[in-house]
Amino acid sequence: MSITSKWLACAGAAIVAAPALAAPKEPPFQPVEKAVHERTGVAVRWQQNAAAREEALAQVRVLLKKSLTVNSAVQIALLNNRDLLATFEDVGVSAADLREAGLWKNPSIDLSFRFPDRPPSAVNAEEAVAFDILDLLMLPLRKRVAAEQLAATQLRVTSEALRVVAEVKSEVYWLQGERAMLTHRKTIVEINATSLDLAQRQHDAGNITDLALAQQQAAYNTARLAFAGAENEQREHREKLNRLLGLWGADTAWKLADGLPSLPEGDVPLRGLESLAVAQRLDLGAAQKELASLVRALGLTKSYRYIGALEFGVDTEHEPDHSNVTGPTFRLELPLFNQGQARVAKGEAELRRAERKVEALAIGIRADVRALHDKLAALRETARFYQSEIVPTQRAVTSGTQLRYNGMLTGNYDLFNARADQADAEQKSIETLRDYWMTRAELERAVGGSLRPRATARTAENKTK
Repeated sequence: MSITSKWLACAGAAIVAAPALAAPKEPPFQPVEKAVHERTGVAVRWQQNAAAREEALAQVRVLLKKSLTVNSAVQIALLNNRDLLATFEDVGVSAADLREAGLWKNPSIDLSFRFPDRPPSAVNAEEAVAFDILDLLMLPLRKRVAAEQLAATQLRVTSEALRVVAEVKSEVYWLQGERAMLTHRKTIVEINATSLDLAQRQHDAGNITDLALAQQQAAYNTARLAFAGAENEQREHREKLNRLLGLWGADTAWKLADGLPSLPEGDVPLRGLESLAVAQRLDLGAAQKELASLVRALGLTKSYRYIGALEFGVDTEHEPDHSNVTGPTFRLELPLFNQGQARVAKGEAELRRAERKVEALAIGIRADVRALHDKLAALRETARFYQSEIVPTQRAVTSGTQLRYNGMLTGNYDLFNARADQADAEQKSIETLRDYWMTRAELERAVGGSLRPRATARTAENKTK
């Protein structure tokens, strides 16, 4: 064995015998699972093989056998939304990048053979092995940068999961509210149909004018068109929910659980909500992690800007007289023309850009929280007013009109109008309640998944330390 080969074997043995890279304290997807569960109460899994995928599909089918609720719909989406499942793989990519960042670059081997053009005819051979010392020096900082990028990816993936959760909640609330409103819209159509039938018979008897009949016909047409439009819109939202849940074929024949939740007892206080959002928002945490990664990357660039290449090795040349010439080799790139100025300027510009984006995101989060809180408070008051004032009053009007009709003190059309107005008030009451819960889901998303301070908020506050 040549001296170079022996040296290479010894170096390889030393590398193999060296302590292995420290294994991660936890699986790369575990922070995502933990954060999603803490903020939603629903489990999420990284489906890395066919067995895990089949298990998830089996769970989805079990959930679809029952009436779909908000929680079960969220669970199905986290298990079956294909776009979300694809996003989960970003964690695997970043984990692989972290592992790659902790590995030393492979050594390079150079072999050359030279043949003389006159005796002696012995071949002149040369062999060399070299290691990239610069790569070894940069390895610790490179690993820290990759670790921060993995943490940013985990936060960004969790944020995407929470976005899907908020969208699913909004769609379920919309469909629950719309189905209840369709009942009242159908009542309005039936009332107008009865009123039109009566008007037609009165017109045939010569008791009302053509104008009065046309007015009843117009009212019926408007109610019927509104009902048809509501049915079509319900189908569109149902398909949107199917996409969010990742369902197709026979699985789209699910049934929705009845009824929207009632208004909660207490209001959501604005005090501390902005700070809670800044502490809990994982997309902001991801942006801060990426900013920290850029800071380290810029430091790495500045530290080694003058060193383009740094290699050390050993070289052996076999002379024609069978003697060997062996010695160390050293290669250093001289920074005569490129001293890393462009790399440093680029890194500084990227850092400034990241800082501005983090600031803009934080400002936007605070503005969104305030706007959604104000909207939620207004919808709550409107819903309470409908439930406590408008709907009871309209029911009282209908009841009084019915009594007057029974006593032949008012006509048919007055009773029809009173019933239609009551159905319209009840429909708008449900619509306001639906909008309240949809806005609450948006506010939960804006705050970061939970409207109340909890341990996750404290964890989020420390994610940039």
